[in-house]
Amino acid sequence: MQLQSQIYPPLENGDRLSYREFERRYSAMPTGQKAELIEGVVYMASPLRFTTHAKPHADLIGLLWTYKMATPGTEIGIEPTVRLDSDNEFQPDGVLLIPGGSSQISPEGYIQGVPELVVEIAASSAAIDLGDKQRVYRRNGVQEYLVWQIFEQRLDWFYLEEGVYQSLAPNDEGILCSRVFPGLWLNRTQLLENNLAAVLETLQTGLASPEHQAFIS
Repeated sequence: MQLQSQIYPPLENGDRLSYREFERRYSAMPTGQKAELIEGVVYMASPLRFTTHAKPHADLIGLLWTYKMATPGTEIGIEPTVRLDSDNEFQPDGVLLIPGGSSQISPEGYIQGVPELVVEIAASSAAIDLGDKQRVYRRNGVQEYLVWQIFEQRLDWFYLEEGVYQSLAPNDEGILCSRVFPGLWLNRTQLLENNLAAVLETLQTGLASPEHQAFIS
């Protein structure tokens, strides 16, 4: 007699689930559908537009990839499943981490714990990235959190200090410099103006800095 495979109910917006039940239902869904568990509640992602998500997403990932290639001992991920705690399982737009640092890879292949840097693309300031998700990242100890609000043309880089997120201030040249990853420099003004050549030039300057050379050695 052939046994029938177990059928799980589909995920729905607003479902209240444990992270284990969330994972069971998520794994049974068709591929390509993104869902997150935020404070025990399921959020289903809307279709993503090119200009307000896919393009800026690619630009930031390119920045992180360039840094990773010049910085042994770091890794990046695009929309990985991150198990933060029993009520929160996110798929951030990007992460930069130090393997074996504050996170590890579970036997199932998920990130368990907190990446050092999380990147999110938010359509606007009304998005959950600056509400519930930010509070969860702070509570779990994500050291740096970058949010790009596309409609407002605003990019905020937060760092954790004594359990509170503070806004990273630019240096005298107007450059944002990571406090966790030496040499990860971002020219925010040029990024918002879509001058990617200038953004790359700033990052390359950071990668040649004494701080970055000391970090990789």
